Amino acid sequence: MAIYASSSSPTQKGIVITVPVLVLSVSVAAIMLFLLFSSLSSCDCPASAPPLESFAGGRGGAGGGDVGAKVRISPTKEDIEWVKDQIRVNGLHMQDNVLRKGINPRTRAQQLEDLIQYKGISHYEEPESNNHTALPCPGELLVEEHHSNYGEPWAGGRDVFEFLAEAAHLSPSSQVLEIGCGTLRVGLHFIRYLNPEHYQCLERDELSLMAALRYELPSQGLLYKRPLIVRGEDMEFSKFGAGVVYDLIYASAVFLHMPDKLVWVGLERLASKLRPYNGRIFVSHNIKFCSRLGGEECTKRLTSLGLAYLGKHTHDSLLFNHYEIWFEFKRFKA
Repeated sequence: MAIYASSSSPTQKGIVITVPVLVLSVSVAAIMLFLLFSSLSSCDCPASAPPLESFAGGRGGAGGGDVGAKVRISPTKEDIEWVKDQIRVNGLHMQDNVLRKGINPRTRAQQLEDLIQYKGISHYEEPESNNHTALPCPGELLVEEHHSNYGEPWAGGRDVFEFLAEAAHLSPSSQVLEIGCGTLRVGLHFIRYLNPEHYQCLERDELSLMAALRYELPSQGLLYKRPLIVRGEDMEFSKFGAGVVYDLIYASAVFLHMPDKLVWVGLERLASKLRPYNGRIFVSHNIKFCSRLGGEECTKRLTSLGLAYLGKHTHDSLLFNHYEIWFEFKRFKA
């Protein structure tokens, strides 16, 4: 059998295509298509990006258009349900989860004793001038004693970061100032999230600064973020530069230990450095520096600084039975 492709011109000859040739051609084409689709299905092509609205961080304040602003900060409800399910299907029970000692079961106190006695973990006995340690660190920091210097678990720092970063609609390009960052229990999370040089802190305690700069930042691989951490007191912010405008200023359990007069001095110095309208000040636990004046007098004093009180928030912990109360302020005029 033959198939003819005829022409309207009587002088041209027909083109003959035999059935075996046609079948062979179709078979080759089918094989080529199969190989093409197989290669596409097995390639390492990037998956399509999820929609922007699926990210909580997409609400960003200043610099909200940054790619980093699309990344979630805190876990979703689905994340929590997933990990609970993993615990359940693996038959894990909290009462049975007692941490087992390793091959060198020393307590923090025993580790510290060894560090002091032997001048290091590996019993370094040469003169200190020949020590090869790049960043000598006190033994108290190496055994993380400073993680126990708080009234709640060290893990609470993540809780504080999540609440503040989302409440202030931060993005990685935001500027953040912490008043009293201590050993960076909270600050580490901000430093990791923000762009380099976008986190600043005023801290008065020397040992806390030692822990922050000589242990926490190096151990977390965050030295490249270049946070500006300044030792100072009396709410003196002259070393932070005149041009910076903050998207978030916060004090976690710090104003509780300051005289009211000093807190107002700090607010007066910082009010003009807070981004108008969208910038936020958050203070934890209570605002007795304000309430002791009386509601009318406090409002009057805040207004004179261009600040307005927005309300109280209660934030629950993710990891342990704890909650914190936060008070929010904004700058209502440029």
